[in-house]
Amino acid sequence: MEGKPLILITNDDSHTAKGIKKLVSLMMQIGDVVVISTEKVMSAQGHSITVREPLRVKLVEQREGYKEYLCTGTPVDCVKLGYQKLMDRYPDLVVSGINHGSNASANVVYSGTMAAVVEACMDGITAVGYSLDCYDADADFDHLDDYILAITRKVLREGLPKGVCLNVNFPKRCEEPIKGLRICRQAKAKWVESLIEHHDADGEPYYDLTGVFVYEDEGDDTDVWALEHNYVSLVPTGFDWTVKEQMEPMRKFETVLFEK
Repeated sequence: MEGKPLILITNDDSHTAKGIKKLVSLMMQIGDVVVISTEKVMSAQGHSITVREPLRVKLVEQREGYKEYLCTGTPVDCVKLGYQKLMDRYPDLVVSGINHGSNASANVVYSGTMAAVVEACMDGITAVGYSLDCYDADADFDHLDDYILAITRKVLREGLPKGVCLNVNFPKRCEEPIKGLRICRQAKAKWVESLIEHHDADGEPYYDLTGVFVYEDEGDDTDVWALEHNYVSLVPTGFDWTVKEQMEPMRKFETVLFEK
């Protein structure tokens, strides 16, 4: 790679989040940066895109090696706008985050942070999502610097396999330093949800969604285990949802129209 790499940064916690500001400061040490972030919080938006209303974007800051835009859409919209309209060329890397909250296990399905990463991956762009297992608006990100810089530089230097992006989650800061980094699989877990009913002034019902995260995996090779034991988890992630080991057993469905 000749010259500085071009890095596109986005997130789903909005442009005011402490996490994206930390990520910008780190990426500025590595290359030229274009930030396209959401105007408002877009957490749990998954891979949603804006299709039924105008998508608006505005340049809010520009200086040597740095541009920052605000977008009215989703994190996936931000990525699409970046290399299709706002950038002179495709970025060498897309990074998303640093998310306030874990995107380990089933959380990746709902995550706007990781949706932006997967979108870039679908278009053949090297992409990494960074998340911290802490939801506090004033979360401490300072123990992540060395890991984020090292992972980012390695990915830029060596690339990633086609169709693979990275879901990197960090444990919340505690008294002891992070123990290291582990390559993990996505843990088997789910949200068990409850809908709490309320009524407005006209007596009409409305609902608040709440729930608890239920861990259903006893393995010590999962992203949840790593975070619980103060390791960084790195999960190779992709957009092919095919359960390949079930393809052959499912051949029986090919004859379903001919069964009596």
